[in-house]
Amino acid sequence: MRAIVVGGGKVGYYLSRTLLEHGHDPIIIEKQKEKCRRISDDLDIAVINGDGSSLEALRMAGADDADALISVTGTDEDNLVVCEIAKQVFKIPKTIARVNNPKNTGIMKMLGVDITVSSTASLAYLLEREAETAALQNIMSLNGGNTSLVEMRLPKNYPLHGQRVMDIPMPRESIIVSITREGSMIIPKGDTLLLSGDKVLVVCNDDKMHSLITSLRMEDKGIKF
Repeated sequence: MRAIVVGGGKVGYYLSRTLLEHGHDPIIIEKQKEKCRRISDDLDIAVINGDGSSLEALRMAGADDADALISVTGTDEDNLVVCEIAKQVFKIPKTIARVNNPKNTGIMKMLGVDITVSSTASLAYLLEREAETAALQNIMSLNGGNTSLVEMRLPKNYPLHGQRVMDIPMPRESIIVSITREGSMIIPKGDTLLLSGDKVLVVCNDDKMHSLITSLRMEDKGIKF
């Protein structure tokens, strides 16, 4: 996933580092040259020195084909403007704004910001959950909203086709509940094979969802859903 992060302060830095660790491709836009230099040296990613509300800076950051934009400056008004430009001008599918004043949450959502977040720690998690909806369909929330029952259909060129369930290093906090194959339901055992075209139901803790996607190889490049 290609994500533009506007704002190179602590929030933008740690968010970008987390996205990198999870295999994504962040690029930062930051006004202060010294911050740009430090971030670029430390994270070894592209950093644009400019104003995130500038069309030129957004184009340089690849806004024309970005999957998401996250604006995490210290000013709610700036975050709103950046998200509006990203959505209206560049048609970026997902926009996320940091909200410094919770009273501004309603107006941001009313004006088209997809997700508003006041907790720094939640930014990367929420972004990944949004990006992964192409592979997963959330069926039901369980355990007070901390666990989900999700459904996924294994694609035609599924990389783990023919592998046994017991050989896949899934998170301990997840379990395959059932497999539907050619209209028949299978309650899986350790030696049950996963095959292309299977419809799989999984229960997983929400904070392990990215690990589940990775272990089941549902984010591999080249997979067609």
